[in-house]
Amino acid sequence: MKSKPVHIRESEREVLNYNQAFQYLNKILNKRQAKLSLALILKIQKQVTDGLLPKFESGRLRQQPVVVNNPRTRQVKFLPPDAKDVESLIFDLIGFVNTGRKEIDALILAGLFHKQLVLIHPFMDGNGRTTRLATKVLLSEMGLDTFNLFSFENYYNRNVTKYFENVGEIGNYYDLVSYGIDFTPWLEYFTEGIIDELLRVQKLLPKVGISPKSELLSYHLNVLDFISRKGFITDKDYAKLTNRAKATRTIDFQKLIELGLIERKGKGRATYYLLKEK
Repeated sequence: MKSKPVHIRESEREVLNYNQAFQYLNKILNKRQAKLSLALILKIQKQVTDGLLPKFESGRLRQQPVVVNNPRTRQVKFLPPDAKDVESLIFDLIGFVNTGRKEIDALILAGLFHKQLVLIHPFMDGNGRTTRLATKVLLSEMGLDTFNLFSFENYYNRNVTKYFENVGEIGNYYDLVSYGIDFTPWLEYFTEGIIDELLRVQKLLPKVGISPKSELLSYHLNVLDFISRKGFITDKDYAKLTNRAKATRTIDFQKLIELGLIERKGKGRATYYLLKEK
């Protein structure tokens, strides 16, 4: 994202698109303009697949059958519902969510939405990325705004196989529905992931009041998160995380020092920063 290469591989395009969608959603959430809907889900998918799919498949529900293969064996693992049923299934899901907002715990409702949208598999590509971002919107609407705290990917990427095993199913969608799908293992995995991430962030942050002087922005959190993972951070490390100028980076470090979150060690080019022990 920082180097902005002229020639971008597909894997890089996925990252840039995801970040673009992430920033857009954060912006409209801050303006209280975001509400879960089919139109918003389509908008998200269009952003995450921009330049990766033909235009007639980007921002539109699939019109063709798809299969989900096992990434290792390449054998068919799951048959999603027919294309003709996709739109009605999504409307049913959104209706269920809207009805359940006051009756079902926010984490459980978001988890149910997440897995069901993955099973519907409404797009030719970008289903997982779209679902994860749409789930963050839903959580934010219900009072748990995680956009400036963490990304689901931080938890899921620890064990990608485990994520796919829990969020997916084996068999034909219609057969599974007729027998009844057990959402419990997925809900346990999903809620544990959010709680784990919240606890991880909580360890980085003190109980400081919200004011212009104490408010921590995303780049401050990036510094704290980097230190928690690596043990320390240098200005050179920080420069790789952000486009902020050197003088501004120095101000950022000073603010975190004044808030009692980090401490400076070393001198000159050997300067580095650690989390301040409590």
